[in-house]
Amino acid sequence: MKRGIAVIFFISFFVYSCEWIGNNGGDENVDIVKGLKTALQVGKDSAVKFTSAVDGYYKDQVIKILLPPEAQVVYQYINNPLVQQISYNGKNINALIGDVELSMNRAAEYAAPKAKGIFARAIENMTISDGLTILNGRNPADSSKSLLAGEFDSLAATHYLKSMTYTSLVDSFSPPMTDALSKDLGLGFSANTAWSSFTSAYNTVANNSFGLIQPIATTDLGKYATGKALDGLFYKVGEQERLIRRDPWHWASTAVGDILTKVFGKSQ
Repeated sequence: MKRGIAVIFFISFFVYSCEWIGNNGGDENVDIVKGLKTALQVGKDSAVKFTSAVDGYYKDQVIKILLPPEAQVVYQYINNPLVQQISYNGKNINALIGDVELSMNRAAEYAAPKAKGIFARAIENMTISDGLTILNGRNPADSSKSLLAGEFDSLAATHYLKSMTYTSLVDSFSPPMTDALSKDLGLGFSANTAWSSFTSAYNTVANNSFGLIQPIATTDLGKYATGKALDGLFYKVGEQERLIRRDPWHWASTAVGDILTKVFGKSQ
């Protein structure tokens, strides 16, 4: 209930101009930023919930983790008769690629909840000044000052969170992601096993093709998958921020259930 009230308080101010918000210091600004923090916590929770669900990454074409760049050379030769003849444990090249992609995405879904605590701490540590700057479409952690005067960043909160948490997320996310890549997450094989099977089968043919087919270079699968998983997570956080800015009342009614009706009546 308290979370819902805080969101609603924030939303009620958010619908006014950001200039009005910034000029009303004191307790009002404290309450507005408190509401912003609560809205970001709800948005963060929604993003993590989505990405940690089965197929949260795999069936979302925007954040789905594909083959590493070093391995995408295979697509240049996918119709080559030599490549089409590749088989490993009864699986052809397309099935081997599918195994790698599915298992990497399962690993990302498995590790996604590890981000919640780091996001939560960054949001909680946000100052009033930072919060008001974010509401005005600026990332206070952007030392490059990349925006032009008067330019508005509709993803300022997401960019702020990325600036404040990315290094910690990589450090905290890498171990569970590496662990997940080595686990059988219900597929009958791990991502590392799928990757090894795929690259071994492909490179055996490529290395004996007299230069007709380029082999796959050695890849740090853990580093690659961790980076792509975090990219997807921030994309989903950004989606939530866009929804908040575009239609805060609609977002709040979805994010905090029927709390709007309870407080303001059905007309809202």
